[in-house]
Amino acid sequence: MTTLITNARLIDPEAGTDALGAVLIEDGVIARVFDTPDGMPDKSPTLRRLDADGKCLAPGIVDLGVKIGEPGERHKESFRSAGLAAAAGGVTTIIARPDTHPAIDNPETLEFVTRRAAEASPVRIRHMAALTKGREGREMTEIGFLLDAGAIAFTDCDHVVTDTKVLSRALTYARSLGALVMGHPQEPILSAGAATTSGKFASLRGLPGVSPMAERIGFDRDMGMVEMTGVKYHFDQITTARALPPLERAKKNGFDVTAGTSIHHLTLNEFDVGDYRTFFKVKPPLRSEDDRLAVVEAVASGLIDIISSMHTPQDEESKRLPYEDAASGAVALETFLPAAMRLYHAGQLTLPQLFRAMALNPAKRLGLPQGRLAEGAPADLVLFDPDTPFVLDRAKLRSKSKNTPFDGQRMEGRVLATFVGGRQVFGAEDWNA
Repeated sequence: MTTLITNARLIDPEAGTDALGAVLIEDGVIARVFDTPDGMPDKSPTLRRLDADGKCLAPGIVDLGVKIGEPGERHKESFRSAGLAAAAGGVTTIIARPDTHPAIDNPETLEFVTRRAAEASPVRIRHMAALTKGREGREMTEIGFLLDAGAIAFTDCDHVVTDTKVLSRALTYARSLGALVMGHPQEPILSAGAATTSGKFASLRGLPGVSPMAERIGFDRDMGMVEMTGVKYHFDQITTARALPPLERAKKNGFDVTAGTSIHHLTLNEFDVGDYRTFFKVKPPLRSEDDRLAVVEAVASGLIDIISSMHTPQDEESKRLPYEDAASGAVALETFLPAAMRLYHAGQLTLPQLFRAMALNPAKRLGLPQGRLAEGAPADLVLFDPDTPFVLDRAKLRSKSKNTPFDGQRMEGRVLATFVGGRQVFGAEDWNA
C-alpha cells in the first residue's frame, strides 16, 4: 500500500529544517517529500492518506549501544520486549551490544542472535561483536569472519582492553578490513569500584568516586592507539568537559574518530543520585552540572556526534542493593525521546540537532541508509507530539526490566506512530486518540 502522511511538521536532520510538509511512502521507502502540507491530490484508490495534524515527523532513531539479554539474561530483556519498547519509543534501528552471556565473539553466536532478533523484534536490530574473545582483552576475535556474518562494529563495551599489544593488533587488523571499533574511554584502574564522580557530593555521601580525569586519560590512551593504527574509531560515551579539547584536536587533525554520549548524561547530574537512589547509578557515573552543560553544548556544535540511550536492563535483585553494590545501568529505549525533549524545551538543542545526533549521525557512522528524511531513504519514521505531558510510570514500560531514573517524573513528548520500512509497528490508527 502507498501511504501519504500529510500536514506533518517535518524534522529533517540532514537539511537542518523544521517545516510543514508531507511524505509519500511506496514499497517501504520514502518516494517523495513535499514542501506543502497537503502533498498531492488523491489520484489512486490504493493511496492511504494519514493526517499528522501538525505533529512532528522525523527519521526513526538509530540507537547505538543497546544491551539485550539474549543470550544468557533473557529474564532482563528479550529481543521481543526490547523491540516492543523501541517501537513505542520511536527507535526503529537497535544497534545491540555484545556484552551478553556468552559474549557475541564468534560467527555462530552472531548468527544465532541475528536470527532470533529477526524473528522476534518489530524493529530492525543489528549487532556489534566483541573485539576480544570473551571480552577478556587477551586474544582478538575473528574480525573478518564476524564481518562476513554481519557484525556492524566491534567493541568490548565497558571492559577496557588493558594490554596495549593485544589492542594494537586488533585495531591494526580492524583497520585492514575497514571495520569500525567502539571503545569506552576510561582508565580502568582509576575507575574500578567507583559508584559516583569524585567531589564534594561523593564525599558527603561516603561513596567511592572516580575523577573525571579517568575519562581524559582513557581517551588519550585510545587516541594514541588510533594514531598508531589508523583505525576507524568511535568513543561510546564522552561525559566530561575535560575530554572535549582533545576530542576537538583529534578531529581537526583529520583522524577518523567520532564520539557519543548518553541521554542520561545529557539530562541528569550527580545530585540526582540524592539519597542513594540506585536507579540513577549508571556507567560512567553521572557528572557535575558543569560537565553536563559542556557536553550538551558539544552536541549542539557537532563536536559530539551521537546520542544513545545506552539501554542497560537490570532486574530488581541487581538494583535493590546498597548504592555501592548495586548494578550500573538504566533502561531507556522507551524514555529516550521524552528525555531528549527536555533539551528541546529548555532551548538547548533544536529538533533537527537532536535527530542529527539520534538518527542521522549514527546511521552515517555505521554505513546504514536510515536516519534521513529524503527521497529513496527507508521509510523508518517516527510521528510524535513534543508537547504532550505525562507522568512516567515504570510499571507500564514494555521493557522486562523497569530500572528507569525517570519513574514518577513529569515528562513531555509522546510517540504517536512508528514506521519501519513503511509498515506501522506502533500506534493507533487514530493518532490523536
